[in-house]
Amino acid sequence: MFEQRRPGAVLFDRDGTLIRDVPYNGDPARVEVMPGAQEALGRLRRADVPVAVVTNQSGVAKGLLTADEMEQVNARVEQLLGPFDAWAICVHDDNDGCTCRKPAPGLVIRAAAVLDVSPRDCVVVGDIGRDMDAARAAGARGILVPTPQTLREEVGRAPEVADDLLDAVDRVLTGTVTATPVTAGTSATWDRTTGWSRW
Repeated sequence: MFEQRRPGAVLFDRDGTLIRDVPYNGDPARVEVMPGAQEALGRLRRADVPVAVVTNQSGVAKGLLTADEMEQVNARVEQLLGPFDAWAICVHDDNDGCTCRKPAPGLVIRAAAVLDVSPRDCVVVGDIGRDMDAARAAGARGILVPTPQTLREEVGRAPEVADDLLDAVDRVLTGTVTATPVTAGTSATWDRTTGWSRW
């Protein structure tokens, strides 16, 4: 089944997608924009498509940076790339058992709720398998933009792969969406998603 439609919102991973991935970065001076990010966001904003960030920041839980340092980095991201319509951030670690940390769907669901759109009308753009798994679990469309750090198996499992951010946005704005059936049981673990964090 093929459907041409404008998305309700595009939700971007932060590290490795919008900005260079500097592990556990708490220094705004180290923020470097990924190629094409500014133009890609500009196209979406000109088309009146809401844009948001959905990001895991376990460095806070690990004590490697503070929430204030994280916010300073996020402020620098907005200084370089413009304001986002929503931020959904998980500061938990893998062992915390939260429902927000990707690959769980909580961040996607929370960003969609803030933007007053259905997760199924959202597109998640990210650079690793966790981003695609979170999109799938929330019922959103996922587009992988691989980097040299993206694992080959993550590319192979991705529902859709773009060459770069501009290609991803072109697909969002002008491409055809292919409805992919959800494998039985795929999202059963996350049917009741509560308790996510938003900073």
